[in-house]
Amino acid sequence: MSFVPPAAATPAEVRLTLIARRELALLDVREEDPYAQAHPLFAANLPLSRLELEVLDRVPRRDTAIVLYDAGEGLAERAAAGLADLGYTNVRLLAGGLQGWRAAGYEVFRDVNVPSKAFGELVETEAHTPSLAAPQVKELLDAQADVVVLDSRRFEEYRTMSIPTGTSVPGAELVLRARTLAPDPATTIIVNCAGRTRSLIGAQSLRNAGVPNPVYALRNGTIGWTLAGFALEHGQQRRFGDVTAAERERARAAARAVAYRAGVRRLPYADLAALEEVGRTLYRLDVRTPEEYQAGHLPGFRSAPGGQLVQETDHSAPVRGARIVLFDTLSVRADMSASWLAQMGWEVLVLDDVPPMP
Repeated sequence: MSFVPPAAATPAEVRLTLIARRELALLDVREEDPYAQAHPLFAANLPLSRLELEVLDRVPRRDTAIVLYDAGEGLAERAAAGLADLGYTNVRLLAGGLQGWRAAGYEVFRDVNVPSKAFGELVETEAHTPSLAAPQVKELLDAQADVVVLDSRRFEEYRTMSIPTGTSVPGAELVLRARTLAPDPATTIIVNCAGRTRSLIGAQSLRNAGVPNPVYALRNGTIGWTLAGFALEHGQQRRFGDVTAAERERARAAARAVAYRAGVRRLPYADLAALEEVGRTLYRLDVRTPEEYQAGHLPGFRSAPGGQLVQETDHSAPVRGARIVLFDTLSVRADMSASWLAQMGWEVLVLDDVPPMP
């Protein structure tokens, strides 16, 4: 039987569904560069070239409402055929593609991870997250002031290039590790990333959790450092170390309080299976470090280290309106990640009472 092209979804229909947070995966099937030049706010990038490799993880329910689009290259029709072969049953094309969206008068955005980046800007505006420009931080480092620099990116990014003296502490680890790395409350903590979002979210996480130190985000991260004409380090291996049991408990209590204030619910492990609903997508995400995940993880959970998850919600959970369950053996990283996801409008739960993993 030949493939029958799917029906079209109008831009107005798609927009209303996204605003209402009803389940929908709006997928841009072009490559990342053209996607980054222009796309609707809640569109996720899933290139045709990687469709078969990624779609089962990123859109796990085969009857999910999916709308595909491109910019007239014919990629969406090919992607629809591929999804049909994989058993997806509720796939439509965006009427007119990207141009149809624009012609309807709807805004397009430039860059990747736009929802998270926009949220980071909102956090800075609402919470008045303090930040320092690169020359100010350079002056502190040159004067050998009482300062620690914590790099909130993935370790691979940190190793490629980093702020001098910086230590790798990926975002979700900050609340758990910061007091150990800066035990004197008078020590200034500076959180950096490559640009803005992860440093803002990281710095504000420490403030929300009640870390007593002066905390600042490095304005514009390693990009701002380079633009200021300062040299970066390369190939560094400085990573966070262990924390004491007492420090774990203090961080756990602080993170749980933050999550509670954000309205995060807890889910006993015994109730996890009952959370599965017909017609509802459930993302099961493990927010620990990749090394911990590789050493052992719960069945059905994907690795999504917490700092990156908050930065890349459109990648880890492209089905808008889905439910998210987070797992972390120490609770701290899940609670802090969940606190941000809840403020971004996600229904998110933290898994509790998990039996020991083999």
